[in-house]
Amino acid sequence: MRILLVEDDAMIGEAISLALKDRAYAVDWVRDGATANNVLQDGGHQAVLLDLGLPKRDGLEVLQRLRQAGNTIPVLVITARDGIDDRIKGLDIGADDYLVKPFDVNELLARLRAIVRRQGGHAAPLLSNGKVSLDPASHEARCGETVELLSAREFALLHALLLRPGAILTRNELEERIYGWNEEVESNVIDVLIHGLRRKLGPTIIKNVRGAGWMVDKPV
Repeated sequence: MRILLVEDDAMIGEAISLALKDRAYAVDWVRDGATANNVLQDGGHQAVLLDLGLPKRDGLEVLQRLRQAGNTIPVLVITARDGIDDRIKGLDIGADDYLVKPFDVNELLARLRAIVRRQGGHAAPLLSNGKVSLDPASHEARCGETVELLSAREFALLHALLLRPGAILTRNELEERIYGWNEEVESNVIDVLIHGLRRKLGPTIIKNVRGAGWMVDKPV
């Protein structure tokens, strides 16, 4: 899953980026509101972590423009502004959740998982299409009686497919879920990851649609 981090504090931004990458997220980091607006117009991200006290354009203005444009991407506000009026304003403008600094990284990750689940219409903590299930908290996948702990990139790929069961994702779309801007895309990485997932969970969990991409079945 690809996350846009909008944070001007170098120390906080670096810590969040590392924590997200450790949990198999692809992270693109920008440090001002004007750049965030431009990047969000292009799409390609599945969630936003948004600071409010940004240079060039305040985070609330970034959020307001995003929602006025009809963009429904999940947004988790992360800010030092702890006043109740600030929180109410952010939520009313369109934030999906609000986390006040300083915070525990594990709470940030849990809240991020929650807003992404809600965006995808998944109330339960597990993602499942009825054949294979995935726990975003533990990175464990289950197929029948088989339970496997996935690598970071195996998890990221299966997570992307299970968020949209029945939809075909192209090689480029899957690579975008796995790699951030400054990461080099390894040759044939998608094929290698799918081979590994099929070996662990069964040969039929991921289907290849020749010339188009890959998919998991819709729930029965």
